[in-house]
Amino acid sequence: MKELKGTRRTVARERAVLVEVTLEGDAVGRQGHRDRLEELGRLADAAGAEVVATATQRRRGADPSTYLGQGKAKELGDLAREQRAHVIIFDNELSPAQVRNLEAATETKVIDRSELILDIFASRARTHESRLQVELAQLEYQYPRLRQLWTHLSRMEAGVGTRGPGETQLETDRRIVRRRITELKRRIGEIDARKEREVRSRSGMLTVGLVGYTNAGKSSILNALTDADAYVEDKLFATLDTRTRAWTLPHRLTALVSDTVGFIRDLPHHLIASFKATLEEAIHADLLLHIVDVSTEHAQADVEAVLTVLAEIRCADKPQILVLNKADLVKDPLHLDLAHRTFPGAVATSAKTGEGLDVLARTVTERLVGPEKEMTVRASPQDGRLLAWIDRHAEVMERSLADGELVQRIRIPERLVAEIQRLAERRVEVTTDGGKTTAENIQRDKGGPG
Repeated sequence: MKELKGTRRTVARERAVLVEVTLEGDAVGRQGHRDRLEELGRLADAAGAEVVATATQRRRGADPSTYLGQGKAKELGDLAREQRAHVIIFDNELSPAQVRNLEAATETKVIDRSELILDIFASRARTHESRLQVELAQLEYQYPRLRQLWTHLSRMEAGVGTRGPGETQLETDRRIVRRRITELKRRIGEIDARKEREVRSRSGMLTVGLVGYTNAGKSSILNALTDADAYVEDKLFATLDTRTRAWTLPHRLTALVSDTVGFIRDLPHHLIASFKATLEEAIHADLLLHIVDVSTEHAQADVEAVLTVLAEIRCADKPQILVLNKADLVKDPLHLDLAHRTFPGAVATSAKTGEGLDVLARTVTERLVGPEKEMTVRASPQDGRLLAWIDRHAEVMERSLADGELVQRIRIPERLVAEIQRLAERRVEVTTDGGKTTAENIQRDKGGPG
């Protein structure tokens, strides 16, 4: 039965021709930028299509009718027929009229990059929430394109029962779509509100959001840090649903780490808006781990693409640590050295081998609760709650008794010092490089010594 199902998928696999039109000023071909056709091919593969041919063209500007011009459109149609292609996929953003004119000229189905990405999202959505978000994005994309579904009417002679009913049907379709969009926005709005309340309820906890270009290894990093057993596949957009797991940091601190949907160059705006609830984890995180596949030649372009999306969701100023993942795949040490010089403060890691994960944990801890400080704490041996907390969260380097008090030399993150004073049930004295701080008994009703 499994073999039969696999055969059916193979038979149904569409044959695709990929098209890239480069306009003046585009970054295509510049050093450090992605090969757009290569990425488009991976997107097509993720959507279940088989790439049978590619076509490229350089132009000063896009042709308003067919984007690439009538002559090239005819050549494209010949290529599609020669390769028995079912679909032509453009890397460029096409208008509804351009799609309609290209389909007429090539006699082949035409889609653009945004529609391809939406299709992938639709096939990967697993949860009720993500399915609603994808459906909304698809309907908002398709709404201005509904008219092309009725272009067959323009080829008919105007006669009884053609123009009126056709127009009525088009308006009926539009009304149905508008109603469904309104309903989806209402339901997603409820999800957004619930998600925001859920995220804000963690205000007293340390939170970390994973962001990065699709297939950079975010889910693999999440698994390596938290044993999350998140789904991992070497395909674009393998993860659409948010996962939040607990990560144990140095000093026995716990942070909640949330995976998010992968970003990509020119991510459709409808998707960004629809996936607001999914991105809520990144919006409200204390710190972002920006995961980059350092083994590629286009890491810089990937970083820029992610920063663009972060700006769109108003996260551009959020504290970040750049994580150079897949360091085990870098064969030339000079490549990794150049990456460190290009991205100062970045941490090189490998989710596969575990390389650099301990450094990442220390770096995250320092960013969340400050650098470690050495200090001396004098407290009553009877102050059990405080002493237990110190044992759990501080590194005790030296311990002794003096004048009936327990004297401890400890190393602890800077922002946790205030916790020592808050938790003290009796008098506690903290001596740091900056001087001495004394916390009096904060529970005087217990009658402890002042």
